[in-house]
Amino acid sequence: MSEQNIPSARGAVDLTDLAAAAQQAEQIPADAAGSWTTQLDEAGFQQFVGLSQQVPALVSLGAARLAASVELDKILGTLVDRQGGKMVLGVVDAEAHPQIAQAFQVQQIPMVVALVKGQPVPLFQGTAPAEQIEQVLAQLLELAAQQGMGGTVPPFGAAGTEERALPPLHQKAMDAIDAGDFAAAEAAYTEALNEKPNDHEAQVGLYQVRLLSRTQGKDLNQVRQAAAQSPDDINAQLEVADMDVAGGHVEDAFSRLVNLISRLHDEDRERVRRRLIELYAVVGNSDPRVAASRQKLARVLF
Repeated sequence: MSEQNIPSARGAVDLTDLAAAAQQAEQIPADAAGSWTTQLDEAGFQQFVGLSQQVPALVSLGAARLAASVELDKILGTLVDRQGGKMVLGVVDAEAHPQIAQAFQVQQIPMVVALVKGQPVPLFQGTAPAEQIEQVLAQLLELAAQQGMGGTVPPFGAAGTEERALPPLHQKAMDAIDAGDFAAAEAAYTEALNEKPNDHEAQVGLYQVRLLSRTQGKDLNQVRQAAAQSPDDINAQLEVADMDVAGGHVEDAFSRLVNLISRLHDEDRERVRRRLIELYAVVGNSDPRVAASRQKLARVLF
């Protein structure tokens, strides 16, 4: 095990689902009643992230063909279930679901990461004895307690956790995301909003898909360099803000755009303000970082 110390919850990739995931956490498919372990794919991942608002959510990234991964998942499952709902475990076949692996910037498997309130906490790579893993999980629970998380969640398959069918257009969007077709997902969410303009989950989903589309395939270092070289280039500043939100540097993104708005006027100011509002929704309007940024934005605008 290459890492035994639990780092800060501020991680390299922000996978906070933002509003919809926390609301739909009960929809995660059940693998076995009485277990806090579930198999994850792209379609169910955002819902799993929502549980990390309540308890630490471990993600084990491995491969079904690797005996070491299979054995590690058995150990993790036993240890997590022993906690009785103080944490949950999602098992990902990184080869079958490369989008999830890419989101965590996986360099080797097996690899275990935790999510605490949507923020990734790297735990370790490779395998380790159960005793060492148990120590790491104890440290993780201490970190969660520092974040104000001390409750439990029901096991997958318990009453109240059965899968609820998504509205047809929402399901169509999720299927498109699973296939990596962000344009089709955006079209599905847009159609859902046309049918029901007050569909909050569709609105947040639309903003999320747009963010995924805008950041796909971009290199953070190149984007940062371009923004640094052209501080008044609106496109460059918007790009780096997108990358920062996707990468977990939420405060940096908000501060960048609020400062940019303070220097702009008329249509340019409104354009950046609209993007910032979208990013607020992506992070979650109940997030304290959003509330703090909204106050700063109000001072700039008024």
